[in-house]
Amino acid sequence: MRRAVQRMRPGEPLPSLGTMDDKDILARVGGLVAEERVLRDRATGQGLSAEERSRLDGLEVQLDQCWDLLRQRRARSEYGGDPDEAALRSPREVEGYES
Repeated sequence: MRRAVQRMRPGEPLPSLGTMDDKDILARVGGLVAEERVLRDRATGQGLSAEERSRLDGLEVQLDQCWDLLRQRRARSEYGGDPDEAALRSPREVEGYES
């Protein structure tokens, strides 16, 4: 059974992403990437304020969390698990991965 979908706007904190399916997560990624591009373009032109730099840092973490959740969901589906049981990992855990 599919859980309720929660629509989000760029800049909103991540909800309990367990309520989102792959399509919703990808839409969230698209919004975050669009906002990230605006800030990166501004950074190369006029530079960023401390607030904008902080926002850009936060966007990078949220993107990492979304991609991680999507990978978890896809792995669960591929191996017969329930993708809705995938859990959002903390920024510390996601940012601590080694390449």
